[in-house]
Amino acid sequence: MTAMDITIHASFLPHDDPDASLAFYRDTLGFEVRSDVGQGKMRWITVGPAGQPSTSILLAPPATDPGTTDDERRIITEMMAKGTYGWILLAAKDLDGTFERVQASDAEVVQEPVEQPYGVRDCAFRDPAGNLVRIQELR
Repeated sequence: MTAMDITIHASFLPHDDPDASLAFYRDTLGFEVRSDVGQGKMRWITVGPAGQPSTSILLAPPATDPGTTDDERRIITEMMAKGTYGWILLAAKDLDGTFERVQASDAEVVQEPVEQPYGVRDCAFRDPAGNLVRIQELR
């Protein structure tokens, strides 16, 4: 079997307020805006870390697929409100400095920096849509 040349290009996170999500990922986390299409709540915004043009996060309205039922949309909305629908794991060399910057933005702190029993040090926040954003320390 030969190795496949596959990379992670983009990951999806839902938003329910594109302006608030854009402010969090651009202004708080310092990500670049790669594209911003659509209007109102029906905006698809692609952001990513500076210096990593091939890795992105697509911030998109949830449940826009025409095959999604009203009941499924309700469940997705409820899960987003609880913060159990979307999440992402990021990494930073300076976890404490990153934590202080994000905390100063009034983002909801879920967990302050802590050494985990499984060998990583990390912290966690919720973005404006309720998505869990874990940030792991690079060692």
